[in-house]
Amino acid sequence: QVQLVESGGGLVQAGGSLRLSCAASGLTFSSYAMGWFRQAPGKEREFVAAISWSGGRTYYADSVKGRFTISRDNAKNSVYLQMNSLLPEDTAVYYCAADRLVDSVRVGAKYGYWGQGTQVTVSS
Repeated sequence: QVQLVESGGGLVQAGGSLRLSCAASGLTFSSYAMGWFRQAPGKEREFVAAISWSGGRTYYADSVKGRFTISRDNAKNSVYLQMNSLLPEDTAVYYCAADRLVDSVRVGAKYGYWGQGTQVTVSS
Protein backbone atom coordinates (compact mmCIF):
# COMPACT_ATOMS: atom_id res chain seq x y z
CA GLN A 1 0.00 0.00 0.00
CA VAL A 2 1.51 3.27 -1.13
CA GLN A 3 1.51 6.10 1.38
CA LEU A 4 2.72 9.67 0.97
CA VAL A 5 2.78 11.78 4.11
CA GLU A 6 3.48 15.51 3.92
CA SER A 7 4.71 17.60 6.81
CA GLY A 8 6.24 20.99 7.47
CA GLY A 9 3.36 23.29 6.66
CA GLY A 10 2.34 26.14 8.90
CA LEU A 11 1.81 29.86 9.27
CA VAL A 12 4.60 32.20 8.19
CA GLN A 13 4.92 35.88 7.44
CA ALA A 14 5.50 37.12 3.93
CA GLY A 15 9.18 36.91 3.08
CA GLY A 16 9.68 33.92 5.35
CA SER A 17 10.60 30.33 4.58
CA LEU A 18 9.22 26.86 5.09
CA ARG A 19 10.49 23.43 4.20
CA LEU A 20 7.94 20.79 3.27
CA SER A 21 8.74 17.11 3.47
CA CYS A 22 7.00 14.12 1.95
CA ALA A 23 7.79 10.65 3.25
CA ALA A 24 6.92 7.78 0.94
CA SER A 25 6.35 4.12 1.71
CA GLY A 26 5.05 1.08 -0.11
CA LEU A 27 6.80 1.85 -3.40
CA THR A 28 10.24 1.64 -4.92
CA PHE A 29 10.83 5.30 -4.32
CA SER A 30 13.91 5.64 -6.50
CA SER A 31 11.83 4.59 -9.54
CA TYR A 32 9.24 7.34 -9.12
CA ALA A 33 9.11 10.92 -10.24
CA MET A 34 7.80 13.15 -7.47
CA GLY A 35 5.76 16.29 -7.75
CA TRP A 36 4.44 19.04 -5.52
CA PHE A 37 1.08 20.61 -6.29
CA ARG A 38 -1.03 23.13 -4.42
CA GLN A 39 -4.64 24.15 -4.21
CA ALA A 40 -5.87 27.44 -2.81
CA PRO A 41 -9.49 27.92 -1.69
CA GLY A 42 -11.77 28.36 -4.68
CA LYS A 43 -9.00 27.61 -7.15
CA GLU A 44 -7.95 24.61 -9.16
CA ARG A 45 -5.00 22.49 -8.17
CA GLU A 46 -1.81 23.74 -9.79
CA PHE A 47 1.64 22.38 -10.44
CA VAL A 48 4.43 23.73 -8.24
CA ALA A 49 7.54 21.61 -8.80
CA ALA A 50 8.67 18.14 -9.81
CA ILE A 51 11.82 16.06 -9.75
CA SER A 52 12.85 13.06 -11.78
CA TRP A 53 13.43 9.65 -10.21
CA SER A 54 17.17 10.22 -10.07
CA GLY A 55 16.96 13.83 -8.99
CA GLY A 56 18.83 14.83 -12.10
CA ARG A 57 16.03 16.95 -13.52
CA THR A 58 13.84 19.46 -11.78
CA TYR A 59 10.86 21.42 -13.01
CA TYR A 60 9.19 24.51 -11.61
CA ALA A 61 6.12 26.61 -12.19
CA ASP A 62 7.03 30.10 -13.31
CA SER A 63 5.37 31.52 -10.21
CA VAL A 64 7.83 29.81 -7.86
CA LYS A 65 11.00 29.65 -9.95
CA GLY A 66 13.91 31.16 -8.07
CA ARG A 67 12.09 30.97 -4.73
CA PHE A 68 11.33 27.27 -4.29
CA THR A 69 13.71 24.32 -4.55
CA ILE A 70 12.69 20.69 -4.86
CA SER A 71 15.04 17.92 -3.81
CA ARG A 72 14.91 14.26 -2.90
CA ASP A 73 16.79 11.75 -0.81
CA ASN A 74 16.25 8.29 -2.23
CA ALA A 75 17.96 6.71 0.78
CA LYS A 76 15.28 8.24 3.00
CA ASN A 77 12.36 7.78 0.60
CA SER A 78 11.65 11.47 0.90
CA VAL A 79 11.14 14.52 -1.24
CA TYR A 80 11.41 18.09 -0.03
CA LEU A 81 10.24 21.52 -1.07
CA GLN A 82 12.26 24.43 0.28
CA MET A 83 10.14 27.56 0.00
CA ASN A 84 11.81 30.94 0.41
CA SER A 85 10.58 34.50 -0.03
CA LEU A 86 7.04 33.34 0.54
CA LEU A 87 4.18 35.48 -0.68
CA PRO A 88 0.55 35.62 0.47
CA GLU A 89 -0.44 34.11 -2.87
CA ASP A 90 1.53 30.99 -1.95
CA THR A 91 -1.15 30.21 0.64
CA ALA A 92 -2.63 26.82 -0.22
CA VAL A 93 -2.78 23.18 0.71
CA TYR A 94 0.36 21.57 -0.68
CA TYR A 95 0.29 17.98 -1.90
CA CYS A 96 3.04 15.64 -2.93
CA ALA A 97 2.43 13.12 -5.66
CA ALA A 98 4.27 10.13 -7.11
CA ASP A 99 4.26 8.12 -10.30
CA ARG A 100 6.60 6.41 -12.68
CA LEU A 101 6.74 9.29 -15.12
CA VAL A 102 9.39 10.17 -17.63
CA ASP A 103 7.55 13.17 -19.00
CA SER A 104 4.31 15.05 -18.28
CA VAL A 105 5.54 15.62 -14.74
CA ARG A 106 3.68 18.95 -14.63
CA VAL A 107 0.32 17.25 -15.19
CA GLY A 108 -1.45 16.30 -12.00
CA ALA A 109 -3.71 13.80 -13.71
CA LYS A 110 -0.65 11.73 -14.61
CA TYR A 111 0.14 10.99 -10.96
CA GLY A 112 -1.45 7.94 -9.39
CA TYR A 113 -0.46 8.49 -5.79
CA TRP A 114 -1.15 11.51 -3.61
CA GLY A 115 -0.61 12.57 -0.05
CA GLN A 116 -3.23 14.09 2.20
CA GLY A 117 -1.78 17.60 1.97
CA THR A 118 -0.29 20.12 4.36
CA GLN A 119 -1.56 23.66 4.85
CA VAL A 120 0.73 26.59 4.14
CA THR A 121 -0.52 30.02 5.15
CA VAL A 122 1.47 33.16 4.39
CA SER A 123 0.35 36.31 6.14
CA SER A 124 0.95 39.77 4.72
